Amino acid sequence: MRCRAVSNKPSEKTVAVVGTGTMGTGIAIVAARGGAKTIVFDVDGSRAHAAIEQMGRFLRRSVELGRTTNEAGVETLRRTAATSSIQDLAEADLIIEAVFEDIQTKADLFKSLDEVIRPDAIIASNTSTLSITQLASASRHPNRVVGLHFCLPAQLMKLVEVTPGLLTDDSVVQRAEDICTALGQIPVRTKDTPGFILNRFVIPINNHAIRLVEKGVALPDDIDRAIRGALRFPMGPLQLVDLVGLDTQLRLCEAFYSVTHDPRHDCPPLLRQMVAAGHLGKKSGQGFYRYTSTGTFGA
Repeated sequence: MRCRAVSNKPSEKTVAVVGTGTMGTGIAIVAARGGAKTIVFDVDGSRAHAAIEQMGRFLRRSVELGRTTNEAGVETLRRTAATSSIQDLAEADLIIEAVFEDIQTKADLFKSLDEVIRPDAIIASNTSTLSITQLASASRHPNRVVGLHFCLPAQLMKLVEVTPGLLTDDSVVQRAEDICTALGQIPVRTKDTPGFILNRFVIPINNHAIRLVEKGVALPDDIDRAIRGALRFPMGPLQLVDLVGLDTQLRLCEAFYSVTHDPRHDCPPLLRQMVAAGHLGKKSGQGFYRYTSTGTFGA
C-alpha cells in the first residue's frame, strides 16, 4: 500500500484524503504538513502515488523559496501514505472527500465508507455546491457528516468553511473545527447553503471580470492589476479563474445558478466558448493568460 513509512505516534490524528486532483493533493499537503498521519486514497493506485510525488515537488519548491526547511519537508512526506484499498481508511479519524463534484459519485463513496470506517470517524466533504444534508443522506451515519470546504490552492490558503448538515452532531462539528485548527487552518462555520460564504462573493466577482473581457472594457492583465492594486486582492480574478480552471468556474456557475437563479451566477458566454476551445487555464497552458508550466505543484 504505502510508498513511505508512516509515523505511529499515538498523539497524531490520522486524516484520509479521497481524491487526488489539485484540491485533494493540496488538502493532503495541509494535513501532513500540519502533523497528521495522512493517507491519500484513489481507486487507481498510480494516481495516489502521483499525488504524493506532486506533494514532494511542492515541498521541494517551498524549501527553495525559504518557506520551510528540508527537514520539515522530509517529515511531511514521512507522514504520508498512498493506497488504492478503501480498507486502509479504517484507521482514519477524519476522511475528507475531494472527488468529482457529482452527487451520485459522492453518495456512492459515502456508502462505501460506511463499510470500513471506525464508529467515531468523521466524514467530511470538500464540496462548495452540493448540500451537506443531501450528501449525508447517502450515509448510514448522517450525524457524522460535515462540510469542510478548503480554498484553492489549499496548501496556500488558510480558510476552511465548516458546514453542518441538519443531522450533524454538534460534537462532530466541534471536532472537525479543532482538527482544522490543529492543522494550522482557520475554520469558519457556515449554514448549509449553496456557495457558503466565499463562493457567494468569488463566483460573481470572477464572472464580472470575465464579462469585462467579453465586452472589451479592458485586457485581462489590466483588470487583474486594477483589482490587486485598488482592492488589495493577492491575486486578480482572472488569474484565479486560470488557477482554479475555467471548466471548474463553469461547473460552479451552473450549479449555483440552477439553485439560486441569481443572474450574477449565470455563466458568461465567453467562459463557455473558452472551455469548448480547451482553454482551461493553467492546467491546459492557455486561459486568460498563457503558461509554459501547467503543473500547480511544479517547481
